[in-house]
Amino acid sequence: MTRIPLLLLVFIFACGSALADPPAGYPFVSYDEGMRQAKEQNKPVFLYFGRLGCAWCDIVNKQAFVDPTLKELYTKHYVLIYVDSESGDRLRLPTGERITEAELGVHYQVFGSPVFVFIEPTGKKIASAPGIQTIQNFLDYDRFVMEGHYHKQSLIEYLKGKP
Repeated sequence: MTRIPLLLLVFIFACGSALADPPAGYPFVSYDEGMRQAKEQNKPVFLYFGRLGCAWCDIVNKQAFVDPTLKELYTKHYVLIYVDSESGDRLRLPTGERITEAELGVHYQVFGSPVFVFIEPTGKKIASAPGIQTIQNFLDYDRFVMEGHYHKQSLIEYLKGKP
């Protein structure tokens, strides 16, 4: 009788941690380290807001982030930061203010997971994309950011006008 609850508990923890991780093989770093790198390299940031037990995050990880072209582009073009949207771990904004990872979500208007936010090295938000995203979505977002379209239009406007 005690074996079943113990096995169930082990299963829950094993599944939960697998669902909370950023995609395998990508060089995701902490917020503080990522912002330091972004400033140093003058690269935009790709913030991935996930959380423990996020089945939607797991879907995106397994269906989009497995693409080698996407991995190559995002690793080359961005500093990659993974944030647990429910974490109490503290970080420092570019302004010097200390907040938690959960509060960072509020700062960038992230109220679920997954949410993908593109920001400048200064911390200024470029665009965000909530929910399950496809390989093609991520390729479109990359063009939007890397070609500088965000300087003259929103992501939605860009996507509406895309051929």
